[in-house]
Amino acid sequence: MPSLALWCVFLDHIPNNVFSWLTLRHYGFSDATEVFMFVSGVTCALSYSSVRRRDGWATAFAHTLLRSWEIYAAFLILTIALAIVAYSSGSNRLADEANVKILLQEPGAALAHAAILMYRPVNTDVLPTFVLFHLSFAPALWGILKFPGASLLISAFLYALVQLYGWNLPQWPVNLWYFNPFAWQLLVVLGAWWAIRGYRMFGRKIASWPVVAPAIAYLGFGLVITLSWQIEPLAAAVPSYIARLIYPIDKPDLDPLRLLHFLAIAVVVARFVPPNWRGLARGGLRGAIRCGERSLETYCAAVVLSLLASLYLIEVSDSIAAQFLTSAAGIAALVLFATCLAWIGKRSRQHPKLL
Repeated sequence: MPSLALWCVFLDHIPNNVFSWLTLRHYGFSDATEVFMFVSGVTCALSYSSVRRRDGWATAFAHTLLRSWEIYAAFLILTIALAIVAYSSGSNRLADEANVKILLQEPGAALAHAAILMYRPVNTDVLPTFVLFHLSFAPALWGILKFPGASLLISAFLYALVQLYGWNLPQWPVNLWYFNPFAWQLLVVLGAWWAIRGYRMFGRKIASWPVVAPAIAYLGFGLVITLSWQIEPLAAAVPSYIARLIYPIDKPDLDPLRLLHFLAIAVVVARFVPPNWRGLARGGLRGAIRCGERSLETYCAAVVLSLLASLYLIEVSDSIAAQFLTSAAGIAALVLFATCLAWIGKRSRQHPKLL
């Protein structure tokens, strides 16, 4: 699942890419971001819980700090890499699309604000949010283990306050954080709560037809609405009172319609996908698992590759064939990159004296 979400993120990050129709974005209110956030909560809970049981809370806390630092360093390196790509291309349009023009014009101010997570190029917004999530994950994990219901309620209450009062953090030079950490924390906490307590308590109930049937109905509603954004006759068929009721569907603050759409997808997946399904482990898709195992590096590589793909479509051709070439080559490169990283890591563990 993380590898598929990363592939979807890559396809969605290529502007005007017809093959982004293969992703969730065009078929409902949520997209791969919600999946990635939730799965991150699940994997962090399982990983850090294992560390806690084996080595104690101090070691678990140290692991969260280390991971936060790794994401922070990756964000700064990625910021500089995107600026280098845009500068090397000589394309002002690409620099504008990547939001690095101000970095090229005012490098000192931009880098200083990037260092405090207030400036970020396009498609890097999720990394500063994850820096904060990992910094706070150890206390959140303690709360979920000790008081699971109360911890989830506190997270939901903070999310509700964001919807009511618009709480967010400032971004430089203008606007607010694109992935509002006060809102998106709910999916991470929900994923952690589900991995630790929720699955055992509600796994069978979630997959029951009284829950699945409304979820399918809501997914159908979301499908009609999102397709109406692209199909004019369908847009005319949507009653105006529905449009007034649901718009705008805000992504930065994780609009409730997006949250409900992701939960509906999760319910349907719980019903129809076996818990131990190994579809990705078969045949040629086996290498795709590596993308999920190396999610940080793969995500950063995907951002750079999407910018290079955008450059190719701007400078060479934006035909359907060119879009297919850049999309397929990018995904293949991500799989190869993640596989090489996994091989290097394995070799390093086999020969620790070389480190």
